[in-house]
Amino acid sequence: MALKYSSITKKIIMALAGLFLISFLIVHLSINLLILKNDGREAFNLAAHFMVTNPLIQAMQWVLFGGFIIHILVGTVLQIQNWMARPTRYKVEGYSHTSFFSKFMIHTGAIILAFLVLHLINFFFRAKFGEMPEIMIGDKQYEDMGLLVIEKFKSLPYVLMYIFWLLFLGFHLDHAFHSALQSLGLNHNKYTPAAFGLSRALAILIAGGFILIPLIIYIS
Repeated sequence: MALKYSSITKKIIMALAGLFLISFLIVHLSINLLILKNDGREAFNLAAHFMVTNPLIQAMQWVLFGGFIIHILVGTVLQIQNWMARPTRYKVEGYSHTSFFSKFMIHTGAIILAFLVLHLINFFFRAKFGEMPEIMIGDKQYEDMGLLVIEKFKSLPYVLMYIFWLLFLGFHLDHAFHSALQSLGLNHNKYTPAAFGLSRALAILIAGGFILIPLIIYIS
């Protein structure tokens, strides 16, 4: 299906899907940071329970999966078309043509996808289909998703692997936001430098925020 659209249309579709995924990352980070509070395990479990029992959020879950699939599919098609259009690369590329991270978007994207599958297996599918520990909060029983997170991040190999993954996520985001704005025609000589700065700030805040979680849990 993605092959039928023009390159410009595919870039717009990819940009919209990418911006949607960035908004999801911000919401996901805000919920995950709850586990670092003094009563973090309880707050995190209550938030997780709300997410899995709210019909609207559960419906949006499938929209999210669709956003991932569209972003991956269209991004792969665009990259293949770029390779086919210019099989012989220029020996020297100026910064006006590309930034450092933009040259490796398909590579960082592939690494992020591989670790995302592992992340889904360890958390999402475990919560959906596996046996979960339970916790009493007040007079009600909840699945203890917080304990699962803490147990995972008490393992040094998993913490290091998670941080490695998130660094690549940061590299990917560094180029993603301002590139999406350009694809949507929102670039301007006056505002483009600000878009680059905002893109880098988002990359640092999102990747750095997620990295804080396993680090603090492991050393605490």
